[in-house]
Amino acid sequence: MSGKLRHIAISVPDPWAVAPFYEQSFGMTRLGETDSSLARGVYLSDGCITLALLNFKDDEHAGPLGRRHVGLHHIGFWVDEIGQATKDVAAAGGKYFLGEVPVKGNTFYEVKYFDPNGVMIDITDKGWGGALKDVAAVGSATAPPLRHPDLKANRSYEI
Repeated sequence: MSGKLRHIAISVPDPWAVAPFYEQSFGMTRLGETDSSLARGVYLSDGCITLALLNFKDDEHAGPLGRRHVGLHHIGFWVDEIGQATKDVAAAGGKYFLGEVPVKGNTFYEVKYFDPNGVMIDITDKGWGGALKDVAAVGSATAPPLRHPDLKANRSYEI
């Protein structure tokens, strides 16, 4: 199963105060706003990935980080087929958090999991507004190369 990182959510105290930073610094485009039962916020895009600046309404929906957390909250992957993706995530050690796939319709949804280290991940096969599922593949002629493709990291963790 393949998935494309296409969504990043940052928990912030005031999404409208910080949105201009991303617009002015990086030329992101404001797509819209949200005021759901989970959070209020602003959605931005660079044309490939959406950035959600969110202020969570309660600790339950904010997850273990809590609603007062400021910083990276979760990342989202656009998958090919949600049924297979949920099986793959669970088989790889992901733990279900919340969300479900609608039985019918074209309703947007996200299913949330935690990775083995507790990082929250959204998966959907509907995508996110302002995101593109397919872009240049890593290593393709149009993607920039790694600076040092032969470099191997020192994997010892001595402190």
